[in-house]
Amino acid sequence: MGRSPCCEKEHNNKGAWTKEEDERLIKHIKQHGEGCWRSLPKAAGLLRCGKSCRLRWINYLRPDLKRGNFTEEEDELIINLHSLLGNKWSLIAARLPGRTDNEIKNYWNTHVKRKLISRGIDPQTHRCLNPSNKSPRNVSMQTDDIAMRNDIGFKVEEYSNCSSVEFLHPQINLDLSIRPPHLY
Repeated sequence: MGRSPCCEKEHNNKGAWTKEEDERLIKHIKQHGEGCWRSLPKAAGLLRCGKSCRLRWINYLRPDLKRGNFTEEEDELIINLHSLLGNKWSLIAARLPGRTDNEIKNYWNTHVKRKLISRGIDPQTHRCLNPSNKSPRNVSMQTDDIAMRNDIGFKVEEYSNCSSVEFLHPQINLDLSIRPPHLY
């Protein structure tokens, strides 16, 4: 029943990719496109499984991938999108050209969560961790940033120890479930 495992052959390479394997994969995809990942390894002369080839291409070899550190703008966009979409990394990555879903997820878990906690914000709910301290914060330098967020539908609550962001557009449907349309 179902598909056979992608790596059932005994003689498939596992582990780190060599420079030669990378070059073969790049050359094949440039000539023939991505196509069927299950048949690509044999056609490209690689002793790898299709899944390994697909992941190598998507996460490391694609020419449109961004390299290097995330910018401050990317940080804020990730935080705002996560407050809207939760852990839907592929949807978040679709709004960050050149970044992969796996890269964003790893960055969130290693850097952004700590950054939010240090600001006094819960990384899951995007609300203040200690809302009892509700004296308004002096926000002279951040006025433009707050106004920009409000223009695109974010409610920013500023307190002395944190700033939480809440999305305010009820007309945008973020329900990503699939079901038959509702008939009246």
